[in-house]
Amino acid sequence: MRILVVGGSGFLGTELVRRASAAGWTTAATYCSARPGSAPGVAWHRLDLRTDAQLGDLLVELEPDAIVNATSGLSDWAVTADGSVRVALAAARHGCRLVHVSSDAVFSGSRISYDESCLPDPVTPYGAAKAAAETAVRLLTPAAAVARTSLIIGEGGSAHERMVHELAAGTHDGVLFTDVVRCPVHVQDLAAALLELAVSDRAGMFHLTGPDALSRHELGVLIARRDGLDASRLPTGRGEGNAMALDVRLDSRTTQELLGTRLRGAREFLQVP
Repeated sequence: MRILVVGGSGFLGTELVRRASAAGWTTAATYCSARPGSAPGVAWHRLDLRTDAQLGDLLVELEPDAIVNATSGLSDWAVTADGSVRVALAAARHGCRLVHVSSDAVFSGSRISYDESCLPDPVTPYGAAKAAAETAVRLLTPAAAVARTSLIIGEGGSAHERMVHELAAGTHDGVLFTDVVRCPVHVQDLAAALLELAVSDRAGMFHLTGPDALSRHELGVLIARRDGLDASRLPTGRGEGNAMALDVRLDSRTTQELLGTRLRGAREFLQVP
């Protein structure tokens, strides 16, 4: 199996690269700015998704069987939307299996629970870029898998975990919202599910999140308890009134029935031993 992880230097991408390499796959990955440290059996390539020149040449060189697009340009339309279009066009042109990683940010929270059939209604620039990318990928590569996910948690390396540590230590100004609800997923479970999709021929929309719906503050408390921090030091606030979706819960039950990878809930993977 030859796989290319686009955005391999990110939090999710790093786990995808590690797992693919450990499985014995011929693994290549891209980065944009800082080259990651060397990893056995992984070929790193610099790639700027804002340009057209590099991607086609890279696919000719690597001839991957599958591409997982795990890049995150946040609200940068040129990366998140246009860049994803370039990846989809290149995958279609070279006959590669494509797994595109999307986000629950494509939803407004107006109906709270969203299954795989729900249409995007974003309220943020990032959500709009992700929604545009989804539409383009499904149009250009109908055989692709589009996988929406949510807050990604690990063993201390995620942005939310780092923020919890900084808030507990008093080195970061901010709050954890009590009214912003998501369904977190562990990075190991997410990466395993994405690679499972990469070797399958399943097409369409998939939801890859854990079953537990938690506010950002509730999630922060679980992280603090796992890591031996004083959860009472975590400041609270409300997201209401900000330009953001409040309660967005991806319903992953249909996807979970199709996959062998079990997506654990945050209460399970963050439980104190």
